[in-house]
Amino acid sequence: MNLQLSFAQASATGPRAENQDALRLVTPAPELAASKGYLFALADGVSQCADGGLAARASLQALALDYYATPATWGVAQALDRLLLAQNRWLRAQGNGQPLLTTLSALVLRGRRFTLAHVGDCRVYRWHEGQLHCLSEDHVWDQPGMQHVLKRALGLDQHLLVDYLDGELHHGERFLLLSDGVWASLGDQRIQAILREHPDLQDAVDTLVATAHHSGSQDNASALLVSIDELGAANLGDTLAQLQQWPLPGPLRDGQMIDGWRVEGVLAQSRQSLLYRVQDTHGQAWLLKTLPQARDHEAGAAQALLLEEWFLRRVAGRHFPEVHPAGQRQHLYYLMREYPGTTLAAVLAQHGPLPLPQWLEMARQLLQAVGVLHRRNLLHRDIKPENLHLGSDGQLRLLDFGLAYCPGLCEDQPHSLPGTPSYIAPEAFDGQPPSPRQDLYAVGVTLYYLLTGHYPYGEVEAFQRPRFTVPVNPGRYRPDLPDWLQRNLEQGLAADPAQRFETAEQWLLLLERGDRQVLPDRPRPLLEREPLKVWRSLALLSLLFNLILLFALLKG
Repeated sequence: MNLQLSFAQASATGPRAENQDALRLVTPAPELAASKGYLFALADGVSQCADGGLAARASLQALALDYYATPATWGVAQALDRLLLAQNRWLRAQGNGQPLLTTLSALVLRGRRFTLAHVGDCRVYRWHEGQLHCLSEDHVWDQPGMQHVLKRALGLDQHLLVDYLDGELHHGERFLLLSDGVWASLGDQRIQAILREHPDLQDAVDTLVATAHHSGSQDNASALLVSIDELGAANLGDTLAQLQQWPLPGPLRDGQMIDGWRVEGVLAQSRQSLLYRVQDTHGQAWLLKTLPQARDHEAGAAQALLLEEWFLRRVAGRHFPEVHPAGQRQHLYYLMREYPGTTLAAVLAQHGPLPLPQWLEMARQLLQAVGVLHRRNLLHRDIKPENLHLGSDGQLRLLDFGLAYCPGLCEDQPHSLPGTPSYIAPEAFDGQPPSPRQDLYAVGVTLYYLLTGHYPYGEVEAFQRPRFTVPVNPGRYRPDLPDWLQRNLEQGLAADPAQRFETAEQWLLLLERGDRQVLPDRPRPLLEREPLKVWRSLALLSLLFNLILLFALLKG
């Protein structure tokens, strides 16, 4: 469900010659609204400066345009702070010796939370269940006679200090942004009375502005009112904000209830995580993933678990397990659907290397899944048969996003090698940052192993520094493998990333074209195609030559 809002605005010049207030409402397309939210802002240009109206309008224009261009992985407060700092520098540079000053309050509503950025003496109120609460602080001097003198504003100081507030949204509440031309004349009691008497949003803001001037306000008067009609779905920012409120569930017993879920038993446990089988009220099986108690105070562990959930939500589709919304969750965990079937590692252990038709289907589905991941700017970093689940319906699903990486959101620790050593790309051992081609290399090793039961460069042990030369030709283990498929696999396994496929889609296209692929312009040398046979032949010839030479010497 998307966040649904109603809003209204009003502004009047009053006795002033010019209206130096500025209002801005941005309601983007649903996809952008879900990731960045809705922006509502009010700026009040300082009349004593060179052009307060210009400062106010330019600041809101820059904020509205640039906020939605910031990376999706930036938090709301992070994005607002960077933009306001940049705007502060711009205002100070444009004054030509005279200050360009404005106050500004910006409210971003996203999912189930709000973020407020505030500097100056506009006010932001929250109206909920008949109660009015001021969320902002007036940045003015509190000495007698200086109550209207700003001590903080955009353009005032080289080092800008902005107040930020983050909180949870409630259905039916309203947010009110007012310039000082309104609140200073009316006071909180009259503002509250007007909101109570005028449930219609436009009537309310029109009345607030008109009443302010009728009450003697000599300033511009502006009001912006937003109503929360329906709450949206929780996103990553909303979820991470719950970290301080959600405790670990602790060890769960068979038959125990947790947040409405019945525990059926432990499915898997390790130092990193705990996985339980649970049932909902309809008897549907789900998997509950949480952390062991030993990781309760480990830095970043809880955030990593919730990032894993968010990654799965971001790539929702048939190639990945479904994640439950878990709206009533009161503990730190997430839920994904359990599917009948088994992993490809178990299939390999039980039946040996896959038959070629089944292998081709698994390769096709795996490349489709990895393509979806990369298009959403995610890297899995632990692709292997153990993390590939083959459902009883024939659907392949990619599991375990515990090591997944999103550029700009995740931190890559220098010299860290997340993943299983035999599936890690050669350039990662050299300290190269994560990249899609490293995932594709892991796809290549996985497909090679499912086809042959061997690793292309041999098994790599933990802490080993492997050497990568030429992968063993898969045709050695699978005589039924056509030449075109051998070439396809070898390209995916190239030690040099530049020689691999650029994208999963490119690899999938060539795989589906099959034996219709165009042969290389030049035939590959025999040494490249069959290195073992070449060296064996050379060794035999050398031995034969030495025997002939020895015979000749003995005869002479």
